[in-house]
Amino acid sequence: MVVGALVAVIACALYLSWRATRLHRLHQRVDLSRAGLRTALDRRRETALRLARVLGPVHAAALLPAADAADGGEPAESALSHSLRRTLADPAALRAADAAGLLPATASAARGVHLARVFYNAAVADTRRARRSRVVRLFRLAGGAPLPDFFEIDDRPPELPAPVAAPDTL
Repeated sequence: MVVGALVAVIACALYLSWRATRLHRLHQRVDLSRAGLRTALDRRRETALRLARVLGPVHAAALLPAADAADGGEPAESALSHSLRRTLADPAALRAADAAGLLPATASAARGVHLARVFYNAAVADTRRARRSRVVRLFRLAGGAPLPDFFEIDDRPPELPAPVAAPDTL
């Protein structure tokens, strides 16, 4: 009887330890995803600043404030997305960006933000789901770690023309 109780206590302790370790790894995944998202947002901001330097003063006046204000906050990052889409919707700005070779960098930076945000939000969803468990709440396995929040921005990339492939020559 004592041996059975001891085995049950050890099994419970192992299970709680496993859950706490899993929760810790989920929080680490959120932290790494947040760092990746921050890097992608910074890359997009730098691309927007380079683009603003290449464009004429009319377009730069619209893009520079949005790029300067982009600080990782959701409203500012959404404003940068809007500004990039508006700027590159103008054929003159599109030609200038294409001539400077910035269209591939702009498209890549926009895709990078979208993917980083998707990965970050997936990590947050998994962590929040794990923290809703009764066992986690009852035994306070999350410790003092704050509950992560989703990062919701308008990250739709600008509509860019498809690159023209060189004709095949034999």
